[in-house]
Amino acid sequence: MTNLWQDNIAFARTLRRELHAHPELSWQEHRTASQVRALLSEWQIPWRACADTGTLAWLGRERPGAAIALRGDMDALPIQEQTGKAWQSTHDGCMHACGHDGHTATLLATARWLKRCEAQLKHPVVLIFQPAEEGFHGARAMIDDGCLENVSTIYGWHNWPALPYRAIACPDQLVMCGNGTFTIDLIGRGGHASQPEACADPLLAGAAVVQALQQIVSRRLSPQAAAVISVTQFQCGNAPTVIAERAQLGGSIRIPDEATRHTINAMITDVATQTARAWGVTAEVTHHSRYQATINHPVPAAHARHSWQQLFGEQTQRHDHPLPIMASEDFSYYLQEIPGAFALIGSDDGNGHHIPCHSPHYDFNDRLIADVSQWFCRLVGIDAN
Repeated sequence: MTNLWQDNIAFARTLRRELHAHPELSWQEHRTASQVRALLSEWQIPWRACADTGTLAWLGRERPGAAIALRGDMDALPIQEQTGKAWQSTHDGCMHACGHDGHTATLLATARWLKRCEAQLKHPVVLIFQPAEEGFHGARAMIDDGCLENVSTIYGWHNWPALPYRAIACPDQLVMCGNGTFTIDLIGRGGHASQPEACADPLLAGAAVVQALQQIVSRRLSPQAAAVISVTQFQCGNAPTVIAERAQLGGSIRIPDEATRHTINAMITDVATQTARAWGVTAEVTHHSRYQATINHPVPAAHARHSWQQLFGEQTQRHDHPLPIMASEDFSYYLQEIPGAFALIGSDDGNGHHIPCHSPHYDFNDRLIADVSQWFCRLVGIDAN
């Protein structure tokens, strides 16, 4: 590695930890956006604001043909950090628990290097600094604001603690599932705890509904179906001597395609209403679609895998890790519009980077900054070292 490359990566690592100490929730990434834009301006890389806190930047803008896009997300999560790191979050109840600080720093390291090599680019490159990935449809807003204009192909990635360091999972098709949420309002008849016969208990009905919902995936879908139903919330009552009038359940689904979403949603509604009726309670079910499945395009996926293996060896491709990942990604919006690929890159190097995303003990593996920056550069035709 040259000294210039090493200096670039050292800068990005320091920046990553600074970003980590100042996390911002979805659609609140104003400080992060200001830092990104200030650095792009310092490096004389043209940019424009996109979808409020998002930023688009261009390299080789005058080159012929359509651009290749590289994406990094920026938002944090409403989690109280418990890592004890020197760069721990300074914002109570807000933490970079998914590594988007690392994704942003990596894209900036890539931007800085590509600027040095801009004369070698054979086609334009668009850098997408995206807000609001964590359930708030930032990719959709970026697309609506024109981020894919004159873009032919897009690449993205996510650090993945469940994979060994430098392992890559980037299949030709489905890589991450779609998701949705549901709410079940149970309306019964409240009363005194000593007179259950005079009531229609929504808590009892809710308990039966929770158990019944768990049978959908195991008994009403094919064993080969990549689907999950998780009931994650149960709220009912506020006094030990009162049978409540109402209860509410909430949860999440994970699905491989929209047909399965429709099937599962219909089954949830049917099971909840019929089960509640057996206990004399009414169930009202509301479904919320969130992200569709993230489905790679074969040619860009093959290019992504091959480029990574050229850099780090054939053994980095994992065939034993179960796919699809049941988590969801709004990178799916980009792949619905244009060809592209999304890769999961392993971060577990035996030094505590096995802790899963969305944990209060999670921290991004800074070793990935150099690796993924090299890979990003290789994807657009530039060797970085």
